[in-house]
Amino acid sequence: MSNSRKHPAWGGVLYFTLAFTLATYFTFAAVQGDQGLFRRIQIEAETQALRAEHAALAAELEEMRNKTRRLSDDYLDLDLLDEQARSVLGMIRADEIVIR
Repeated sequence: MSNSRKHPAWGGVLYFTLAFTLATYFTFAAVQGDQGLFRRIQIEAETQALRAEHAALAAELEEMRNKTRRLSDDYLDLDLLDEQARSVLGMIRADEIVIR
């Protein structure tokens, strides 16, 4: 007796369909999901932007600390004091020429 089948093996077809569907789903989730590759790239780009902003703010903070120290009672920079007073009051010396 020969075992020739005339109908498809539905168990095998169902198994491969289910396996293909699951593989497709997990591949999509690994790339597009909340913790997928695209989200990771986006987070790394945000991290770099925030680090650059942090460096700029740290430089600005250091500049302000320097100016504050130069205008303190312990160490007074007369040139900086003169510059700040002129800037705030909008005044010039008699021997200066203003160019706009």
